[in-house]
Amino acid sequence: MVIKVQRPKPYMPANYEPADIAALQALRRGDATPDQQSRALAWVVESCCETYGLPYFPGGEDGRRDSDFAMGKAWVGKQIVKLLNMRAKDE
Repeated sequence: MVIKVQRPKPYMPANYEPADIAALQALRRGDATPDQQSRALAWVVESCCETYGLPYFPGGEDGRRDSDFAMGKAWVGKQIVKLLNMRAKDE
């Protein structure tokens, strides 16, 4: 028996909870708590950009386009993670 798992298309909106909305809005206002800052960043990197997922979608030309889109999202997340792990020159 083969079980097929249907993955959402990479251009579909990321899942979010009310706490994610509140965290991102507080971050924008500049009054986010440390927990909200972490939550907002985690949502962007993990849920929105899907940085750690596999950006491959099978299916001919449509699959290639979906893969390209997913790779673009992951690239943004990887740039954020790179800067988070980088040492600032003035430190």
